[in-house]
Amino acid sequence: FPPETPVLEEGELSVFIDERYRKEFPEEIQSLEELVGLHLRSIEAGDYFALLAYIEMDDTNEAKLQNIRHGVRDAKKVATCLGFGPRFLHSTGQAYKGGPNSGVFVQLTCDHEKDIAVPDHAYSFGIVVDAQARGDLEVLVERERRVLRVHLKDVQAGLNQLAKAFTSALTEAVEDAAEVDVEEETE
Repeated sequence: FPPETPVLEEGELSVFIDERYRKEFPEEIQSLEELVGLHLRSIEAGDYFALLAYIEMDDTNEAKLQNIRHGVRDAKKVATCLGFGPRFLHSTGQAYKGGPNSGVFVQLTCDHEKDIAVPDHAYSFGIVVDAQARGDLEVLVERERRVLRVHLKDVQAGLNQLAKAFTSALTEAVEDAAEVDVEEETE
């Protein structure tokens, strides 16, 4: 794969943003919470939020990601979805890339703890999944979608860290919205 430079490395994760979308963020990004908050602020009325998880689909990972999804849904009042890749690519993945530009995405990738070589080939199943994730990301970027790629070095620790960042960013977003509502009522 071509080398990538993360815009942020913090704890158990690295975050990547394409050059075009990167221009919408401040030059210096101080923390994961700040970056998540900025990404969530791009959500407007009529948009939706999607988690595209190229990690193991198990009950623990799904529960953590559903909590993030529900938090975004409740705080931002938008439709949300969660898909585990590469299985979603032939269904909802087509709508993300071919539908209107109203999606705000977080793609999750990870280091593969249990990787298995593909028999009679010089690559592994982990590389196949990584290639599918990269291809999916390239098309989202090509279609100018708002997408962050979060690479988890340790899946459980990284998901916990990401969940904390979302909780903090969403708490701030709800507080900001409440202040706007109070200001509108007093005018």
